Amino acid sequence: MDLILCHTTADFDALGAAVGLTRLIPGSKIVLSGGYHPTVRDFLALHRDEYPLIERRSVNPEKIRSLTVVDTQQRDRLGKAAEWLDLPHVREIIVYDHHLGQESDIPARRSHISSVGATTTLIVELLQQQQISLTPTEATVMALGIHVDTGSLTFNQSTPRDALALAWLMQQDASLSVISNYRDPGLSLQLQQLLTESLENLEYLCLHGYTVAWVTLKTDGFVPGLSSLASELVELTEIDAILLANEYLLSESDSRLTVIGRSQIPKTDLNLLFQPLGGGGHSQAASLNLRGVDSQAILKQLLDGVKAQIPHPPTARDLMSSPVRTILPETTIAEAQRILLRYGQSGLSVVDAQGRLVGIISRRDIDIALHHGFSHAPVKGYMTTNLKTITPDTTLPQIESVMVTYDIGRLPVLENGQLVGIVTRTDVLRELHQERAEDGGGGKAKRVKSNINLPQLQTKLAPQLWQLLTTASQEAEKRGWHLYLVGGAVRDLLLADAAGSLMIKDIDLVVDGFHKSADVGAGVELASSLQQLYPAARLEIHGAFQTAALLWHKDPELDSLWVDIATARTEFYPYPAANPEVEASSIRQDLYRRDFTINAIALRLTTPRSGELLDFFGGLLDLEAKQIRVLHANSFIEDPTRIYRGVRFAVRFGFQIEPQTEEFIRYAINSGVYDRTAQENSRTPALQTRLKTELKYILEAPYWKSALQLLDNLGALQCIHPTLKLEAELLRQLRLLERCLRRFDLQPTLNHWEMRLETLIAHLTSQYRAKVAKNLQLPEDSIARLKNLAQVQTEVMTLLPSLQPPSQVVQLLRQYDLPMLILIAVQSPRDIRHKIWEYFTVWANMQPLLNGNDLKKLGYKPGPQYRQILDNVVAATLDGVIKDKTEAEEFLVKHYPQ
Repeated sequence: MDLILCHTTADFDALGAAVGLTRLIPGSKIVLSGGYHPTVRDFLALHRDEYPLIERRSVNPEKIRSLTVVDTQQRDRLGKAAEWLDLPHVREIIVYDHHLGQESDIPARRSHISSVGATTTLIVELLQQQQISLTPTEATVMALGIHVDTGSLTFNQSTPRDALALAWLMQQDASLSVISNYRDPGLSLQLQQLLTESLENLEYLCLHGYTVAWVTLKTDGFVPGLSSLASELVELTEIDAILLANEYLLSESDSRLTVIGRSQIPKTDLNLLFQPLGGGGHSQAASLNLRGVDSQAILKQLLDGVKAQIPHPPTARDLMSSPVRTILPETTIAEAQRILLRYGQSGLSVVDAQGRLVGIISRRDIDIALHHGFSHAPVKGYMTTNLKTITPDTTLPQIESVMVTYDIGRLPVLENGQLVGIVTRTDVLRELHQERAEDGGGGKAKRVKSNINLPQLQTKLAPQLWQLLTTASQEAEKRGWHLYLVGGAVRDLLLADAAGSLMIKDIDLVVDGFHKSADVGAGVELASSLQQLYPAARLEIHGAFQTAALLWHKDPELDSLWVDIATARTEFYPYPAANPEVEASSIRQDLYRRDFTINAIALRLTTPRSGELLDFFGGLLDLEAKQIRVLHANSFIEDPTRIYRGVRFAVRFGFQIEPQTEEFIRYAINSGVYDRTAQENSRTPALQTRLKTELKYILEAPYWKSALQLLDNLGALQCIHPTLKLEAELLRQLRLLERCLRRFDLQPTLNHWEMRLETLIAHLTSQYRAKVAKNLQLPEDSIARLKNLAQVQTEVMTLLPSLQPPSQVVQLLRQYDLPMLILIAVQSPRDIRHKIWEYFTVWANMQPLLNGNDLKKLGYKPGPQYRQILDNVVAATLDGVIKDKTEAEEFLVKHYPQ
């Protein structure tokens, strides 16, 4: 007998999941372990015969073969049926549940637990995979399970998977009218009376902008449906959380306490609070049942727990952008428009000569002025002067209230009369979105900010790196600054396995200190202080970019570590492929200037929110989806090296380039913007030094072939030269190059990545080779080699076929260095290549049968003629004229008589 067990007081989710499992386990029966919700009772009164239900008392325990438990992981929620879990002859126990973070005491062989809104969703997905159809009554009860447990997809724990499961059940002819009747049946007469009593006796407290209520109801016995009453109270009173306690006597000396919890407050977790007391549920909905306890003490413990979990609301200091772009009242409309365009802002703050805020002008104001032909007019005639301002400590609810009340999209932040930041409507909407996402709203697809457990992070990093980051954060905190780990290091941490010692070689840290009077030199100051603590590191300062770097070289602990420390900044590209112009800014704007979403994630290292991940652009989602997505549509036009970086990341991590991003790449390449900007500007670093750097990263990596193929597919090799394509002939030459490097440069003595790049450039028409090499600022010997390649290749290919004795081949080829001969070999026909290879493997390594000492013993006077004599001996050896030392001496007697 295969049994499916529902928990006591079964709800529609447990029943729906169980019904679905009977189709996956043919012949199985459903056991309702003990009671059910009132609506489930009413539903079964009409539909019981549609499902394979049996009473617990009718089960012969000796005939049980398997047990499948749905919608719980706790044996005490199975009533007396829990005894069957310990039967020695039960072959298999399986658990299906959607409550995460619970410690199960059921000895299951397999567990299927996933973060969805209803357990029924998991069963639907299995039915779809096995292409099993349902009857309308089966589909109806399963749809009820998802509707009730997700609030018809409105509860925070609802996910897209639940919606897809519901859609499939509708295709299976689930009855919408039946679902409508039982999804929200209304309150019973008893619950209606308790609702009136609750509204009269509710107690409230307000904390950090949230309202928490609680009430204790004393009844003569157990009241079914209290969870519906709790939900009704939340809806009627618009409170943020409620604890509903019901106390009743079992006997004169024994009482029972039921507590229902509901919360809509971000970051609260009722499941975490209820579990230690034997209860559980979801983060936003939980319950417990206790006997013989002090009800008021339990309620106070839970209430204190809720209060402790309520987060402090964000303040303007957390939300604002800083420093603020300001202009003077005399600034013209045209100049204000240029500034807005440069920084991508929707408005500007206007200050007087003393830096006092006197007005704000929006993009709309500027557009209207330009429309009427007043580009020359000063902004003071168009700015808004009736301003509403806030302080750095103004909370998010207060900010939201001011914006809604006065319909204001930008609020200046003043501290001691000075403008220190600006909070926009976008900042508020983003933060509200983050709160809902952290609270589970919409599932992972909307998650934009989260926390990692720093002890878990510590286990991923090498201890010496962890200590360095800890020291850096402590130094930042001393100065009142925020410190963030950003970019690739965060990405690699998130991708790394949970265990191990990750030794990141390149770390980027960003100081965000403008909420605390830090100037543009904050990053340099922090780097200098760290260098005092780590004297083995070399300090480099780059004033133009407001950055500093600490470099270790073969350090016993940190090896060759590179740590960049920058002040948070924003950037502007004066023209495509230029170096960006940078200015100090905030961490938000610093992340906004980066290339791809997976590199625009920041991990806060400083307290009080250490471990917080900032992800404003969906980088976490893209890591999960394994895709490379660019932040801005013009990103590749501004900086073509980002194309190469995107390809490098895609191939390195096995990710796909997101379709829209690929379109942006192809558009940038096909637009011809790189050719135009190279012709119009003498310096285009993104097509010169920075492009060479990216090529180096790619060509020295083990995945370089795949990266080149992807670059060619995108047309991106045109960034090197418009005519460069990865044709079949070039691929053949690259394969030959690898054979040459493996056979002739074992040490190695050459930079293999440079040889690969030279091979790419050598594939171009000869007139372009030296120019491209100069543009990429290759070493002088590489430039000379590529410049002379055509001439040398002509000489070799003309002379070499006619040279028969090996000595003549050696005499010709030894004029050229190894890289030149390799380039010639990979581009030459087989007969030429064969002779070059024979030169490398045999003839070039031929040693003379005699040496200078031998000549001296034979009576030859030392002098310049020694070199000529020995060269001739080698040539004769190569040509087979002499074969041993005796014949060599005879050769000397004949050709060099004394």
